[in-house]
Amino acid sequence: MSSVVVRRLMATMPNTMSFKQGLSLWCPQSAALNRIPRVSVPSRSFRRSFVAAASFDNENREYVVVGGGNAAGYAARTFVEQGQANGKLCIVTKEPYAPYERPALTKAYLFPLDKKPARLPGFHTCVGAGGERQTPDWYKEQGIEMLYEDPVTGVDIEKQTLTTNSGKLLKYGTLIIATGCTASRFPEKIGGNLPGVHYIRDVADADSLISSLGKAKKLVVVGGGYIGMEVAAAAVAWKLDTTIIFPEEHLLSRLFTPSLAQKYEQLYQDNGVKFVKGAKIKHLESGPDGRVTAVKLEDGSSIETDTVVIGIGAKPAVSPFDMVGLNKTVGGIEVDGQFRTSIPGIFAIGDVAAFPLKIYNRIARVEHVDHARKSAQHCIKSLLTAHTHTYDYLPYFYSRVFEYEGSSRKVWWQFFGDNVGEAVEVGNFDPKVATFWIDSGKLKGVLLESGSPEEFQLLPKLARSQPSIDKAKLQNASSVEEALEIAQAALKTEAAV
Repeated sequence: MSSVVVRRLMATMPNTMSFKQGLSLWCPQSAALNRIPRVSVPSRSFRRSFVAAASFDNENREYVVVGGGNAAGYAARTFVEQGQANGKLCIVTKEPYAPYERPALTKAYLFPLDKKPARLPGFHTCVGAGGERQTPDWYKEQGIEMLYEDPVTGVDIEKQTLTTNSGKLLKYGTLIIATGCTASRFPEKIGGNLPGVHYIRDVADADSLISSLGKAKKLVVVGGGYIGMEVAAAAVAWKLDTTIIFPEEHLLSRLFTPSLAQKYEQLYQDNGVKFVKGAKIKHLESGPDGRVTAVKLEDGSSIETDTVVIGIGAKPAVSPFDMVGLNKTVGGIEVDGQFRTSIPGIFAIGDVAAFPLKIYNRIARVEHVDHARKSAQHCIKSLLTAHTHTYDYLPYFYSRVFEYEGSSRKVWWQFFGDNVGEAVEVGNFDPKVATFWIDSGKLKGVLLESGSPEEFQLLPKLARSQPSIDKAKLQNASSVEEALEIAQAALKTEAAV
């Protein structure tokens, strides 16, 4: 029987049909119990279907998750909680590891060996949210089929099949796309692939960088966002000559105000980190051995280096699922409030999903671990239960740097809401500072550095309720604590109305 015929037969089979136990033999009951029982012989069409089913390369076919990041790990946990994982769920990933908490890669994973760096299995999902550590053995115990190091390269929506890089053919009943993002890269023609140039998206990337850091003397970090700030902070522990280059006028320009950024920049400078702001890179230069030696700027200047980390953002990993339906404005696969795509039976979660941000009435794509966790949980609960309400996400970002032993100052800030309107900053960064964003008299967003657990817990309540607030009172607050008391009073007043 040709493979084409076999695949056509497979497409006609019910999605829920399971052959894990093989064919069952049965003896019909009869009043004449002394007759020799007859074995039922399956029909020719049934035998053909069995042959077709047996040619799929995954045993668990009811639910297939593509991707092995945070979203996949939290989806697996939710399937287990709903009693729908054992023998039903398959996860196919390009990574050689079970899903892990990816933020660790630019934080504690990069610490030098004498600073107690994070290592697997210590940060498998779902420890980041206080859950169980889901090691490879956990997936086996839960009856979840894991296909490692085999990225999906093709999808046949009509036949409900996937093909992988190794040539496997997988069948799915329901498909959950959790492919995340890929790092934005410099073009090869300007040196983006030179030895000594690094990008960070997975453990292999981080391991490669650590190998370079151990031999490096001068590090250049390209990009003034989360990746750049976190890598540079880790480099301080390696005692490297570190420079951050970015085209904007200040750090983390998508969120920080100029005044807030200046405070963080000063902290980095106090730790020996240098900044080159408003700069554009022409190309990366290499030496006789081909390894990167300098970063050439468009103004003609050069910065010597032996190691470069590129942290200039990421792109949603939509391939090979482009035909599912993309959002051209924010990128990613467009979904509704329950993470359903335009094609029945196909869902998308995490960084790759373009979803309705209900609180602000707009379509958004959020690249953050908090959304990866929550979108996975919401999607799977909607799929398996009577849970039908729309995902109502509150944007949340945070960073933790300089947390290694011996650091003179540990940094941990959290932001909730929307950074729109006028910003009011309170505090002197010793150690606390808070920034409140007010638009049309409403508190829209709030950032707090070095808050107490109780203070951090107040932030999402403020951002979600968006209470009316007296800007002048905030501006005149003598401390962060007083400003938060003013905001909390506004929250209580709003609730009483």
